[in-house]
Amino acid sequence: MARIGMACRMSTGLDWLMPTILAGVLILLNGCTVGPNYVRPTAEVPGVYKEMEGWKVAQPKDHLTRGAWWEIYNDPELNALEEQVNISNQSLKVAEAQFQQARALVIVARAAYFPTASVGVSYTRSQALANVGGVTGTTGATGTTGAPTSNFMLIGDASWEPDLWGRVRRSVEASKATVQATAADLESTRLLVQAELAQDYFLLRGLDRQKHLLDETVVAFQKTLELTKNRYASGVASRAEVLQADTQLKTTQAQAIDVGVQRSQLEHAIALLVGKPASLFSIPFRPLTAVPPAVPVGVPSELLERRPDIAGAERRVAAANAQIGVAVAAYYPTVTLSASGGFEGSNLSRMLSWASRFWSVGPGISETVYDGGLRRGQTAAARAAYDGTVASYRQTVLTGFQEVEDNLAALRILEEEAKAQDEAVKAAQQSVDFTTNQYKAGTVSYLNVLIAQTVALNDEVTAVGIASRRMTASVLLVKALGGGWDASSLPSAKDFGRKDPKQSQSTENKPLPVDLPNANTP
Repeated sequence: MARIGMACRMSTGLDWLMPTILAGVLILLNGCTVGPNYVRPTAEVPGVYKEMEGWKVAQPKDHLTRGAWWEIYNDPELNALEEQVNISNQSLKVAEAQFQQARALVIVARAAYFPTASVGVSYTRSQALANVGGVTGTTGATGTTGAPTSNFMLIGDASWEPDLWGRVRRSVEASKATVQATAADLESTRLLVQAELAQDYFLLRGLDRQKHLLDETVVAFQKTLELTKNRYASGVASRAEVLQADTQLKTTQAQAIDVGVQRSQLEHAIALLVGKPASLFSIPFRPLTAVPPAVPVGVPSELLERRPDIAGAERRVAAANAQIGVAVAAYYPTVTLSASGGFEGSNLSRMLSWASRFWSVGPGISETVYDGGLRRGQTAAARAAYDGTVASYRQTVLTGFQEVEDNLAALRILEEEAKAQDEAVKAAQQSVDFTTNQYKAGTVSYLNVLIAQTVALNDEVTAVGIASRRMTASVLLVKALGGGWDASSLPSAKDFGRKDPKQSQSTENKPLPVDLPNANTP
């Protein structure tokens, strides 16, 4: 680093006074911050959800467990699986690492507030050409050379660039908003994985219920086949009827076996979500019996604070706004305060003497007078990036409302469909019983029984599918509502850089520090 000396000396001997006064003035000016202050962008928020008509709102409102939202389904096995997600899911570990990286970058940005200091030791030995008379030397083929000299130096340098125009403050502001956005991304990933696990789990339980239904149907069809064989042996039924009954039985057995393919795939998907090898993971057979619980929906405006993806998009707007200030600060002069000092001598014993000391201190100021439009382009790019993040934020808000409306409608309509389908199942079963009795009495052919049994089986399979869809729609509604998360769980600005990032406990599903900060806080 170059050592800048004072251009003039004061007769009083107070060589340090002028730099000190200048430094004080610069510190007083250090509160100026250029660029726009952040204002949260507006987003269109409806007064009520359109699909809330006919929806039963859960009471009390805190029925949805904050954090462990899956507990509303009262399924211990699901609870255990969800806890494993928080410990072993690799996607969560990636998001956690990104959060830690963003948190560490706050420390990097903050470092520009402070001076940079360095120390060094050097030694040189040189021999110069002696062209000046009176110097004793030796004569060689190329001329006269002087005596070798040694030089020892111990030097310390310090420099500081005061944040006169708020460039560093805006950089820190952007870094803080970014770490809050990555914290929201972490919770978005967590919620996504948890919801995906719950969906796969209920789909698997639905397949268990379907397998149970098909197994029971196989038993019933076996009895029908035996009845048909007995009637054939008595000369009442034809050989064709026996073949039809046997075909129906074998087809149903194949359907029951085919369910195992989908179940295995869902089991393997759950193993991946909980961070286990698929070959070492299994879920015991248990048919689905649950019905969707009541979910507290709340008012639409709460969605802006309840969904981590919306909170993350909003924090990215704040970061982009701060970057405009960083770009604008480049238009202003750069002031640097530098100082250096140390000891220098021809040998170690003399180098550390008071007479061998040296020092220099002084300010420097520079201003770019021409850059070919660089700063103008950087500022325009920063403003365009801000506009893009605002649009992305509003799109995320609209998507959130759409997802809530979609699943409110799905739950309401599927509930009505389930009631109608249950009636169809009852009617189809009565038809089977009635037609079977007619067949035994010899008043109808076996074809009538075959048709009635096929209709009944299809209706029951459809009813099982509706039950699974209702459970997955319930999970998706909880996810669309934010899963009990709240924006107050974002890390506070006052905690940035003051703890070891490795101490984060977010992967353990514990809330991050509270108090959503003002984005303009340095």
